Amino acid sequence: MNKAHSLYIHIPFCEHLCDYCDFTKLQYFTIFAKPYLKALKKELETYHIDKLKTIYVGGGTPTSLEDDLFLELLEIIKPYSLGVEEYTFEANPESLSLNKLKMMKEYGVNRLSIGVESTNDEILRNINRHHTYQDVIDAISRARSVGFDNINVDLILGLPRCDINQIKKDIDNVLKLNVEHISCYSLTVHPHTVFYLKNIEEPLDDISRQYYDLVQKELTNHGYIHYEVSNWCKSNHQSEHNLTYWRNERYFGVGLGASGYIDNVRYNNTRSINEYLKGHYRDEEEVLGSLSEQEYQIILNLRTNEGLDLLSYKDKYGVDLYLEHRSDIDVMIQKGYLLINNNHLIATYEGMMILDQIILKLI
Repeated sequence: MNKAHSLYIHIPFCEHLCDYCDFTKLQYFTIFAKPYLKALKKELETYHIDKLKTIYVGGGTPTSLEDDLFLELLEIIKPYSLGVEEYTFEANPESLSLNKLKMMKEYGVNRLSIGVESTNDEILRNINRHHTYQDVIDAISRARSVGFDNINVDLILGLPRCDINQIKKDIDNVLKLNVEHISCYSLTVHPHTVFYLKNIEEPLDDISRQYYDLVQKELTNHGYIHYEVSNWCKSNHQSEHNLTYWRNERYFGVGLGASGYIDNVRYNNTRSINEYLKGHYRDEEEVLGSLSEQEYQIILNLRTNEGLDLLSYKDKYGVDLYLEHRSDIDVMIQKGYLLINNNHLIATYEGMMILDQIILKLI
């Protein structure tokens, strides 16, 4: 079986709950955070983790922890972080204090992912974010002063009261930050969120496409590489951790609501804090047969500019994907949705924008 070399750790706590968010999250209370870290340590120990290449600490908001508990979290992760190439922490601008930045730097964290979502202060207030664009500038300035040279910012496209002009302003403002990596996600309205209860609607497909076209044009004009459907980076600054997912490689997932993929099992942890604190970690498991494994390989690989390696796919599964779907693939190459380069089947930008339709023809 393929060995897992990546670790995802979920910290579910937030100082406040944003109106659009569907991630496993809880309002921050010390009374829950202390036992949660103890349970997290125990779950980590059940995996006998050896040498890792990447660690990603997400949430929630990991930086919402008080300084003493934040230090405790870094200590819990320390045995697993030795020799890790990429070690990322998610953060909100308002909780990214100089003290926390220094602690992270000392413990080997070398990448930050900051939730910006919009650079319009009024839009931020309307979605219950508690930072301003100036807070983002200040947080990145603090991070640079401590020595962080690999920073991602997230944007959400299609928030309420946001139009194409605002997207243009957001991109201009983000470009001024001169960060190494930018993630742009189209708004998705999930059940049980405040957006859902308020009947907020997702942008229509053609509007969403206009937003992506603008982002693609502006970012690539400024030297960013579009290396995955929702992600752009400066040269050699891809998220190595996220590439683990998109390459269909194995990874450990620990913490409330975390997902993992070990051997041929994909699993989801419980979203119940009470169950988790009792040591009942996993909630669902999917044992993959060869066919499911092949489908995941196609779905995930085609999200990136690396594409799907047709030769290794044939070696692994005994299937020549090109021969099997030759007529469909040739038509999609002709239309400019796919290309084959060095035995890799790759989706173009146009192809990435209709990836679901392409995948349906291939699986």
